[in-house]
Amino acid sequence: MGNYTFTGTDSYVLDYELSKIVNASIALEMPLLIKGEPGTGKTLLAHAIAENLNMPLIVLNVKSSMKAIEALYQYDTLTRLNDSRFGDSSRNVSTIEDYIKMGKIGQSFASDTKVVLLIDEIDKADTDFQDDLLDVLDQMSFDIIEIDKTVNARNRPIIIITSNAKKDLSDPFLGRCVFHHIAFPDEEMMHKIVLAHFPDLDKKLSEACIETFYRLRNIRGIEKKPATRELINWIRILLMDKNFDPKHLSKNEIPYLGVLFKKSEDYKTLQKQLGSGYR
Repeated sequence: MGNYTFTGTDSYVLDYELSKIVNASIALEMPLLIKGEPGTGKTLLAHAIAENLNMPLIVLNVKSSMKAIEALYQYDTLTRLNDSRFGDSSRNVSTIEDYIKMGKIGQSFASDTKVVLLIDEIDKADTDFQDDLLDVLDQMSFDIIEIDKTVNARNRPIIIITSNAKKDLSDPFLGRCVFHHIAFPDEEMMHKIVLAHFPDLDKKLSEACIETFYRLRNIRGIEKKPATRELINWIRILLMDKNFDPKHLSKNEIPYLGVLFKKSEDYKTLQKQLGSGYR
């Protein structure tokens, strides 16, 4: 087992508890299950770990209809059929292995170097998908039945699994993971995050934007609250607007709300709350 310690990156602000649990999962060689509402940095965590540890990142974006075998490998029967009919391929149609393509988990197992494997939004899949992955992630191997071959991981990947907590995960799956819930950042942490993205940002502008962001986010009746990425993008567009004055925010003259809020019903709620300053 290698000695790997995640310390964060310049753009990913790491709190103490998260750093401990990330490094515990690496030391234990167990998948790290990260839960939290959208926009709390779950996916970015895997990117930050890969950057900090100088490892390739392989991302499996889970879909609702996905079967576990698709994440392991695919047997391209259609291409083999076409090759056998037209005979103009460099592949040997009698060699099935030429038509086996590794999925994202298969790629992470076959890699010559240790990688970070992100299994993103696993709660989209059904429990069969989760359960089918259990033995694979435990044993670090799987079988390709078409060619009677076992694929063993050359290097055990660092596995990060994210969930938006929309659906409960099975108890056996939870039992095989280290768990951490990323809470939405408080204002103190958000100041650190904003500073990481905008090191030269004027302090008064930063404070005005963050205060306004939380005030809007906490308006009663908002269905889709803006997340950290919306705040970062909002500040970015404000900095591009030469006519913007931070003093306007305290008067509810708030531009570019479409960067923060993405639902029509939320716009209507904001119109009622902000009155004529709504833009």
